[in-house]
Amino acid sequence: MKSIWKTDVSMPEQKALSGDMDVDVAVIGAGMTGVLTAYFLQQQGKQVVVLEGDRIGSGQTGNTTAKITSQHGLKYDMLIQKYGKDKARLYAKANEEAIRTYQKIIEEQEINCDFQQISAFLYSTHDKEALLREAKAATQLGLPASYVEKIPLPFETVGAVQFENQAQFQPLKFLQCLARQLEIYENTMVYAVKGHTIITSRGNVKANHIVFAVHYPFTILTGAYFLRQHQERSYVVAYENAPNLKGMYYSIEEDGLSFRNYKNYLLIGGGKHRTGKKEQGGSYSLIRQKAKQYFPDSREIAGWSAQDCMTHDKLPFIGTYSVFRPYWYVATGFQKWGMTNAMISAMVIRDCICGVKNPYQSLFSPQRWHPIAAAGSFWTDVGVSIKGLLTGYHFFTHAREEDIECGHGGIVRKGMERYGCYRDEKGNLHRVEIRCTHMGCELLWNPEERTWDCPCHGSRFDYDGNLIDNPARRSKGRQ
Repeated sequence: MKSIWKTDVSMPEQKALSGDMDVDVAVIGAGMTGVLTAYFLQQQGKQVVVLEGDRIGSGQTGNTTAKITSQHGLKYDMLIQKYGKDKARLYAKANEEAIRTYQKIIEEQEINCDFQQISAFLYSTHDKEALLREAKAATQLGLPASYVEKIPLPFETVGAVQFENQAQFQPLKFLQCLARQLEIYENTMVYAVKGHTIITSRGNVKANHIVFAVHYPFTILTGAYFLRQHQERSYVVAYENAPNLKGMYYSIEEDGLSFRNYKNYLLIGGGKHRTGKKEQGGSYSLIRQKAKQYFPDSREIAGWSAQDCMTHDKLPFIGTYSVFRPYWYVATGFQKWGMTNAMISAMVIRDCICGVKNPYQSLFSPQRWHPIAAAGSFWTDVGVSIKGLLTGYHFFTHAREEDIECGHGGIVRKGMERYGCYRDEKGNLHRVEIRCTHMGCELLWNPEERTWDCPCHGSRFDYDGNLIDNPARRSKGRQ
């Protein structure tokens, strides 16, 4: 399903790479992070090309809720407790600078992207004390935050933390303007990077500096990012004939909802879960049920989903990819706050390549080590990966092809062979290999979106085995 951003904008089509080339900087990925990074580097006089496997903004940027905010859930009290006030203040300052930088670019470039300054609210239906702690922490760090008793949501809350002077926009309208000024090659899938050479489906690119702006880094050993984060999915449904709530809203509850308006539409988000870990579905149903309850006269016009990289220590990885590849750079682990973190990434990586000291570089350095802060999530992810890599934890399934009903999918057995099987509404069977092409974890069926998802690292494939989301770089074979 397409997001309203994608139906609202026709992105300029770019040609594919047509042979080998040498450049100063190559950026892999033409989402918000990649385009902003290339834009900043080009402003500094660098020769930059961007390589995109699909279309500009076709990944997570096209599926975001497009909130530009320093309000990132229950963030600042946690940062102070784990890292101290100085590092927490740096995080706050970086995100506030990101908001202002978007505004500056939009004004200078005269971009019509529905940019709107608006307050962001962090709310709860039962935990007032957590909100008060977060408001106190944010205020101590110099953020424009305060606790408020009442907010205009159609259900009872115990209050909210209001962040003033935040923003929202139409991300693809913004991206469209910057993309026109850059050298971008679409439909050019990067399969591997070896030293200074990028191996693509259309030729090889040699570059002095290489930026991985691909959402989830796809190399396995270098940087070991597969051991340092996992991916989560979340869902959005857009409604018309719904009220303007005059703000952006985000719940601290696990099953809470987020809200924002765009033009005459209300966007409601929720239903988050680890990628590959909700075999019963129900995320869209949850949103639709709540929308019917709170806004009975509204009408659904679109629904879509996205996924985000979640680091173990709750901070993004931005900067030098690895000590063994000082000419590679990475931006990942944005934890559902992709717009501000994309801007921070572009500024930090620009300065790294240009040899300028950046005040945020040490905070987000991929070479940092926070064993205590990361411990719990690390062992959880290791457990999931081991389970997924072991040969067939569904090994003893007795399901057969004839057991799969129309519109359903699952792992089936035929003799000693196991594979994924989906039966479409016409009764046709779609068979795929059941192992992820990234590291070989066993895929699980996602009934919500009719896809095969990897619970280990978040790669996703459609029911014919075509690649949808990385870190995998290749589609799957059909059975």
